[in-house]
Amino acid sequence: MADIQLYDWNKCTSCRAYRLWLAEEGISFEQRDFFKEPFTEKELRKTIGRTPLADVFSWNSPSFKEMGVSREVLSADEPRMMKLMLAEPRLIRRPMARVGRKLVVGTKKEDLQKALK
Repeated sequence: MADIQLYDWNKCTSCRAYRLWLAEEGISFEQRDFFKEPFTEKELRKTIGRTPLADVFSWNSPSFKEMGVSREVLSADEPRMMKLMLAEPRLIRRPMARVGRKLVVGTKKEDLQKALK
């Protein structure tokens, strides 16, 4: 059984480096490339659990910046945020690692090590 469920994108340089680090540390994981296997709304909600949607939205994504919408306006409209994330996976922060009930978003290795304890 894998230690973590990893949600990422194979073409993402940071995600590839993160997977390499996991392998070097001997941390087993099951990977899902959510660009090849997109989330349904139900799956994404289950994956993020109680984590606020705004915490898994990729605010630094060029796709978000091209929209011309302010963070404040969009973060107040969760249904719209969800719809956008499902339509454009680049708007989902990556990688996301599920460790039991904990979700670690981003590439901070310390956060994942803490979740594994």
